[in-house]
Amino acid sequence: MNKLRIAQVAPLYESVPPKLYGGTERVVSFLTEELVALGHDVTLFASGDSITKAKLIPACETSLRLNENSIDQLAHHIVLLQLVQEEMDNFDVIHYHIDYLHYPLSRFAQTPQLTTLHGRLNIPDLKRLYAIYKDMPVVSISHAQRKPFPEINWTETVYHGLPEKLFNPNVKDGKYLAFLGRVSAEKRLDRAIDIAIRSGIPIKVAAKVDTGDKKYFEQQIKKLLDHPLVEFVGEIGEGEKEEFLSNAIALLFPIDWPEPFGLVMIEAMACGTPVIAYKNGSVPEIIDHGLTGFIVENQDEAVMAVKNIGTLKRRDCRRTFEERFTATRMAGNYIKTYYQVMEGQRSKYDLKLVQ
Repeated sequence: MNKLRIAQVAPLYESVPPKLYGGTERVVSFLTEELVALGHDVTLFASGDSITKAKLIPACETSLRLNENSIDQLAHHIVLLQLVQEEMDNFDVIHYHIDYLHYPLSRFAQTPQLTTLHGRLNIPDLKRLYAIYKDMPVVSISHAQRKPFPEINWTETVYHGLPEKLFNPNVKDGKYLAFLGRVSAEKRLDRAIDIAIRSGIPIKVAAKVDTGDKKYFEQQIKKLLDHPLVEFVGEIGEGEKEEFLSNAIALLFPIDWPEPFGLVMIEAMACGTPVIAYKNGSVPEIIDHGLTGFIVENQDEAVMAVKNIGTLKRRDCRRTFEERFTATRMAGNYIKTYYQVMEGQRSKYDLKLVQ
């Protein structure tokens, strides 16, 4: 395999990897480090407090989400785009993780580029944008993510992956149900608490509350935390996840939205912990019903799944993770995609010369 010069362009809201919550930046970190380990020449454009074995070009001093002095976060991302433009000729391919922000610049660039779309796409505001930029090469993180815009230039679906040795699996029975991630209406922590209470099993909640979700938390969730079976742990970092997930009976993922991927599901599987998830978004692609968890459609089915969780083998969860969701597998799939877009860009440029 030839050595590629690859740029990874991360959002600036969290460091790479994040200190606490941050799915996109965490995936960028795993991918970047794996590409370096495979011998590629990788440059990471990210916040200055990022840690990487790649060459780091910082667009701001520190990540933005918890920076009280950062008022205009877009300004830092414009700086990010300029830094990439200045270095563009030094790369064989540029891999963006900042959604559509770079499209007006990248459309006219000769350097091959692609964008992994990490978020939801069922947003009305995106319709005109993707009508205009439907030629931009994009990668989905699940097949379900594509549904709002099946007609745009999808080059590949690449599932997220974790370093194989990031978590050590637990083959013993857990002690509580777990909820991990973010407190928001679409994540349905209220459902998770209800499932635990109806099952008579304690639940531990390790979740962050963003500024935009504080009202929801105060009005809908806070009162539910007073129940004796509920323990609110708060936001946890990477180093705390193994113990939190490994000691859980199951991860509850009762989402109420078209989840593009759901990194926490494969984090649980890596720890040998099965997942009980609602049938939305990517869930049927990630969870093997009856093997690595149960896919349910209502609360009654979720409670029944908790009762039957002992029929699943934690070793099967870990084995499935190793077969499908490692960082090595993710990086290999991205490398194939890089060559695909590089060839496509050459063909596009040659066509322009002929014309």
